[in-house]
Parts: sequence; C-alpha cells; structure tokens
Amino acid sequence: MKKFIWNLFTRFVDLISHTHTFHAHFSLLFTIGATLTATLLTYLYHLISPSGGTNIGLIYILMIMLISYHTDKYRYGILAAIISVFCINYLYTIPYFEFNFTMTGYPITFLVMYVISILTSATTFHMKDQARRIQEDEKLIMEAEKEKLRANLLRAVSHDLRTPLTSMIGASSSYLENEHTLDANSKKELVQQIYEDANWLLHMVENLLSVTRITDNGVNVLKKSPEAVEEILFDAITTMRKRYPEFQVHATIPKDFLVAPMDPLLIKQVILNLLENSWFHADSKKPVECYLNSDEEQVFIHVRDYGNGIPEDKIEHIFDAMPSAPSSASDTRKGMGIGLSICKAIIRAHSGTIQVQPHLDGTEFYFTLPKEDMHFE
Repeated sequence: MKKFIWNLFTRFVDLISHTHTFHAHFSLLFTIGATLTATLLTYLYHLISPSGGTNIGLIYILMIMLISYHTDKYRYGILAAIISVFCINYLYTIPYFEFNFTMTGYPITFLVMYVISILTSATTFHMKDQARRIQEDEKLIMEAEKEKLRANLLRAVSHDLRTPLTSMIGASSSYLENEHTLDANSKKELVQQIYEDANWLLHMVENLLSVTRITDNGVNVLKKSPEAVEEILFDAITTMRKRYPEFQVHATIPKDFLVAPMDPLLIKQVILNLLENSWFHADSKKPVECYLNSDEEQVFIHVRDYGNGIPEDKIEHIFDAMPSAPSSASDTRKGMGIGLSICKAIIRAHSGTIQVQPHLDGTEFYFTLPKEDMHFE
C-alpha cells in the first residue's frame, strides 16, 4: 500500500517537474503555497482544538477547491488531494507524526477522503472550465453582433449617401441642360433641392464622425461632464431652426434644473437626429413636441410628433442600421436607419436607453441619461 501511494505521488511530481511553461510553474508554486498554508492553519487549529478533526478535513477540501480553480488541468488538484490525505494521516491521526496505514478501518477512511478530494477537484475544475467556455461563447456572440452591425451600417451608409447624391446630380443636370428654358420658380426649386440634399449629406457625415467619439478599438472613450440638459436641448433646437427655417417645435421644460453627465456634442447629435426624423417623416403640419422629466436615477428626453406613425412591423428593428424605405413620396432621399442606429450607439455608450412608442396621433421617441456619480476625467 505504501509503495503504491509513493509511486503514485512520485509520478505526479515527475509529470509536473517536466513542464516548463509559465502557467505550469505558477500552478506548481501555487499548489505548494496553498498546501503549506492549509497545513499550517490546520496544525494551529489542531493545537487549539484537538477534537476538531472534521473541520481539519473541511479546511483541506477548501484548499483543494482553491487550487483546482486557480491552476490548469486536473493534476494539481489531484496532487493536492494526495498531499492532504498524507498530511491528515501524519499530523492528525494517532499516533501523531507517524504514517500508519495498518490500523483498523484506515484503508476505507483513506479511500473516502481521497475520493472526496478527487471529486472536489474535478467538480471545481469543471465549473471553471464551464465559466471559461461561457465567457468565450459570449465573446463570439459579441463579435458576431459587431460584424452584423458593421455590415448593416455599410448597407445603410451606401443607401443613405447614394440617394441624395443621385438627387443632386439629377437636379444639377436638369438645371444645366435647361438653364435657358426654365422659369425662375423652377430654377429656385432645383437649387433648393440641391441645398437640402447637401444639408442632408452634411448631417450624415456628422453622424458618422460622431461614432468615432464613442469608441476607440471597441473601448469606450467618452469624456463626460455634468451638463444642463435643457441647454443641450435648446442648442439642438436652435441648430434645427438654422438648418430648416420652416421647422416648428414646442418645448416644455420642468422647473427643476436637470443636470446629467454626458458628452454634450453627442447628446446634441442624438436630439438633432430625433428632431429631424420627427419633422421629415411625420408628414404633419403640427409642431414637434419636446419635453423633459426625471426620477431619482435618470433624466428622460422626449421627442413627439403628430404624423403618420411607424408601422408595427418596423418598430422592433427601428434602431438597427438598415436602410429604410421612405415614409412618403415627398421623402425619397431621407432614410431613418443610420441616424437612429447611431442614436442607439451613443445612448448605450452613456449607459442609457432609447425607446420608441406609438401614440394615437403619431410617434414618440425618448431616451434616458443616468444621474450617475460625478466622477469625470
């Protein structure tokens, strides 16, 4: 029996000693350190409470779990299990400080302790391996989602850039070919169309540039500072009125002064996107409504229109970066897909949420910004 156990022990030591990787050396040193620490703790506990044999076994089992979790492969946990059985036999079994494998019932005790230790080591290692696999699967899913977003964004960009460019080429071509036959109103309409399409392209470029402010190689690089939410809202409304003099809006501001940490340029871009979508896609003469409110944890920014609404089959994917069909015949060049997908990316980078919900007379978009702790760069 002694010879079998000793041969088994020396085989494990020999197997470990021939491994030259960093992880193997770390695992071996960790195993030795944890075993020595557990032995010291159990010995001190035995001096204080000589009758606490059960607790000594539990301490070694916890040590085996710790080693199995922080080392590679089964062998270190199994080695720790063998060492723990020898330590219990040598230090805590009468006669003390002697190996005694001949007393009545000891082979069964040895076997039970060894099996418990092996099962503990295997179970702990399996749990760690499962956690690693889950983490790898989640990483693969995230990468797949990023790849899908890139593909959708590319399709949306090509769609939303191509349509206004085609319109501009058509309008300028008509103007040049019929310059001497067109009346003043027709010329003005063509120039106005080119101007609106150029503005839309500028807005598209601003949207794409805003994405570069969110992440750098997948890492959130937002530099947030506490900002007055109503000031950002009015800044966006002022920009809208400069771009589109016919734009009408009704804003409602609460009495409380609302402050939230944000990147002000990005949040302004989100509000601009929502205002433009509400104004151009609603196909309504009623003003767009904006209002703010808050609770103890977050600020809410609402943009509501009174128009055609969004079909139910499109609401679920409204924030995906997909080219969208025009909502009306007069709106053939302005898609919603890329703008709203960028809104979602910006708000998620701020740890907020963005939602859309229909109401009886149109559609309402709203997003939240958390009133998080004021620790800023």
